[in-house]
Amino acid sequence: MSTTAGFSPASAALPAWRNPAAWTKAADIVAVLIALSLPWSTSLVGIFGAVFVVVVAPTLDLKSFLQSLQRPIVALPIALFLLAVVGMLWSDAPWGARTYAVSPTAKLLVLPFLLYHFERSTRGMWVFTAFLVSCTLLVVMSWLVFLQPSLSLKPPIDAERGIFVKNYIDQSQEFTLCAVALAYPIVTLLRAKKFALAGLLVAIALSFFINMAFVVVSRTALVTVPVMFAVFALLHLRWRSILIIVGAVAILAAVAWQASPQLRLTAETFSSDYREYKEQNRATSIGLRLEYWRKSLGFIADAPLIGHGTGATRGLFAQVATHEAYKATSDVVGNPHNQTLNVAVQWGIVGVVILYAMWFWHLRLFRGEGLVNWIGLLVVVQNVFTSLFNSHIFDFHEGWMYVLGVGVAGGMVLKAKSDGSAARPLSPATP
Repeated sequence: MSTTAGFSPASAALPAWRNPAAWTKAADIVAVLIALSLPWSTSLVGIFGAVFVVVVAPTLDLKSFLQSLQRPIVALPIALFLLAVVGMLWSDAPWGARTYAVSPTAKLLVLPFLLYHFERSTRGMWVFTAFLVSCTLLVVMSWLVFLQPSLSLKPPIDAERGIFVKNYIDQSQEFTLCAVALAYPIVTLLRAKKFALAGLLVAIALSFFINMAFVVVSRTALVTVPVMFAVFALLHLRWRSILIIVGAVAILAAVAWQASPQLRLTAETFSSDYREYKEQNRATSIGLRLEYWRKSLGFIADAPLIGHGTGATRGLFAQVATHEAYKATSDVVGNPHNQTLNVAVQWGIVGVVILYAMWFWHLRLFRGEGLVNWIGLLVVVQNVFTSLFNSHIFDFHEGWMYVLGVGVAGGMVLKAKSDGSAARPLSPATP
């Protein structure tokens, strides 16, 4: 590769600001900082994301980087951002609303730099390890807040059970991703008879599930966890093992159901929320989503090809809202809580094609074996399925989980392929 020279012995004689190896290590450290701060802060993630692009810039081989932009895995995220920018031209929303609606897509511009950098770096696993460590610490903090709510950084009016920062949806997304991702190294270590390390990872994975069972869990996580485990089982286990695990999971789920009132309450709200919405037009969580989806389909039918333009969603909901307090039909939002509908309302079929093509090519990227392919695949699968109930590409936290996960894992996969070692599984301890 053209950047290999940056790692030559001669580079050691260069000043730090001219040394490509120094800039590369600095970019690795910034990526680790993004992963460490993601469970805790939004402002730090935004700052470190911008810093990462600045730090990577001196290491770029311009010709090689421009060629990398032609790959679908890179070109499609950029196309989605550009569509959001161009979509401002035919929107009727105020210009402030148009520019605000572009900002959630801007994080996709960091993805090309992550893919380029980690196709050349050897420290990608540092990033995933940092995220796991950070989420494990958050589990501890969640239990402390559950036992002593005054420890939460959230104001009392916004306080949530067991939530130190952010919200229970973001926390459940993190815990779910970490817990299911650990399934691959656990199975690998057990097959290698490394029981001590496997036991440690099992304990960490169980800590995430126990917290979600007894403290707080989002309904989106309840729906997507079985899907994510099913993907793992079909890809990596024999049928006999699948049947044994399904039986064990069923027993554990039954125990958790009986032992956790919080888990039963979360699951039971599915039916009660739907019933109250249908019978009383109550603004329940499920009722509001169904109302958003119903109205969004009408908006899409009015402008199916290129949509209503960037930032137009809130104005469209305002036009059809009723004026009854606390009713589902009166709610006005700028996000219909479904990624496909969010894109289609603003940019029509054109936007949906780009979105789905991006997901497809990112899924296709992680077809191989090994821990890194598993992590990348899981990040995309989680995003696709949770985006049935939320706009997780555009949401700050989940969007950054996607960008960071696909960028780092994707770069590592591309590096392995270029090195001729794509079939070599990577262990959890790989540097």
